[in-house]
Amino acid sequence: MTLHTENLYKLQKKDIPKAGSVLADAFQYDPVWEKVLKHANFNQKCMFFQSAVRYCLQYGEVYASSELMEGVASWISGHLADMTIWRSIRSGSFFYLLKMGMKMNGMMMKMKTIFEPLEKARKLNMKDRNYIYLLIIGVSSEYQGQGHGSKILCTLIEQSEKAGLPIYLETATSKNIKMYEKFNFRTLNRIDHPIINVPQWAMIREPI
Repeated sequence: MTLHTENLYKLQKKDIPKAGSVLADAFQYDPVWEKVLKHANFNQKCMFFQSAVRYCLQYGEVYASSELMEGVASWISGHLADMTIWRSIRSGSFFYLLKMGMKMNGMMMKMKTIFEPLEKARKLNMKDRNYIYLLIIGVSSEYQGQGHGSKILCTLIEQSEKAGLPIYLETATSKNIKMYEKFNFRTLNRIDHPIINVPQWAMIREPI
């Protein structure tokens, strides 16, 4: 089976700033990131999402729906799902977090506590299995509802099928749960975040 990644745009280092802007816009009303980044201005939010893109450029794959970057998605092998300090430094993603400023770095220090239940649930749900972790997928508000996210997701599903590996992700809205269910994802469990008091749901898609 040939993967149709030629229908997507593979991001390069020069695309990191634009990708960060797309994702900051896409997640401006996401329940989790609204709380985590509530004191951040738009430029700081862009830098935060740039760090995630930079991480996946080092350790995984980052694609956009086209060179216009209407939507962006990053995925990595499950054993690299945890963004440790060492991996963040090695990938260069830690640099973007430092640039966000002292006030936001205070929240960054709390992120380990906030997201620790997510990491624990992921390890429990997947145990010793190999899997693809969809770290992030978002479409700019200007282009939402036009199939850009589905275009990227279908390519990832094709990759999953070829490799015989499940796809694992977390989402924070019932709307997204229903969308992923259309692609044969199923919900595993609800995870509650401390400090921000917002839940997320772990979902998986097994290869058919």
